[in-house]
Amino acid sequence: MAISDSASLSGKVVTLIGGSGFFGRHLAQELLSRGARLRVASRNPERAYSLKPLGNLGQIAFARCDVTRPETLRPILAGADAAVNLVGAFDGDLDALQGEGAGKVAQAAVDAGVSAFVHVSAIGADAASHVDYARTKAEGEEAVSAAFKGASVVRPSLLFGPDDNFVQMFARLISLFPVLPVFGPEAKLQPVFVDDAAMAVGAVLADPGKHGGKTFELGGPETITMLELNQRIADAQHRQRLFVELPDPVSSAIATATGWLPGAPITADQFALLRAGNVVSGKKPGFKQLGMVPRPLGLFLDRWMVQFRKHGRFGATQGA
Repeated sequence: MAISDSASLSGKVVTLIGGSGFFGRHLAQELLSRGARLRVASRNPERAYSLKPLGNLGQIAFARCDVTRPETLRPILAGADAAVNLVGAFDGDLDALQGEGAGKVAQAAVDAGVSAFVHVSAIGADAASHVDYARTKAEGEEAVSAAFKGASVVRPSLLFGPDDNFVQMFARLISLFPVLPVFGPEAKLQPVFVDDAAMAVGAVLADPGKHGGKTFELGGPETITMLELNQRIADAQHRQRLFVELPDPVSSAIATATGWLPGAPITADQFALLRAGNVVSGKKPGFKQLGMVPRPLGLFLDRWMVQFRKHGRFGATQGA
């Protein structure tokens, strides 16, 4: 958890590009608490309208933009002091969205006179990867650094929170089925509480002179496997579940055969990323260098899993 000057961005205009997503909404709340004036911009800004009551009068505005259309970036960056690029996707034209597209966002920020820029990438970004997601994440980092001298890059591991689509997805499945397959059971994860990641980005934005030009890897305080994650969720729900550990060849075959279907459990690219693991390299600065101690999943899991217990708060200690 960070200890920071809550007024460190007071009065600064910050544009969040792709700010209506999961991380963007949490980052917006962190920056509002620091006194920033926000522009939340995305293709679907209405997804972030729940933020309206959280800011003072005139402190938060919403705008529509599309990183594949650079002309839509100029208005949302005009007069901004800082900007954060949060645009990312697992499918679609990833080169346009998070590869060369990230460089266009950074260049638009330079043209607008923005003084601080943070690009949100991901653990596992790798220009040599055969997985388009990892490759374009790395190419996006390079494009940003080339366009905006002094830009900061933040690579979070898997983000978790009360409204995420990762821990909560497994929680729903575990609450419904007595037997569940586990893809990549030994794959290692270093999950990060989304609000800790947001505080880290806030700290980087607040002091671009100190943090500009650096790449930060943000991993949680513990490394767990996919199997352990499922088991801990089941325990927090007070449920007994049988988890079937799928060997990698079986997982890969399922992902390849069904990954293209709507609602498929996992795609081939997602399995490749999972098998590679999602932990920090230890070669880049992280929470420690930002004066932060990240919080573990266990601090929240029991409370979040109450809704999935057989009888909620009144359920037996161990249920079906």
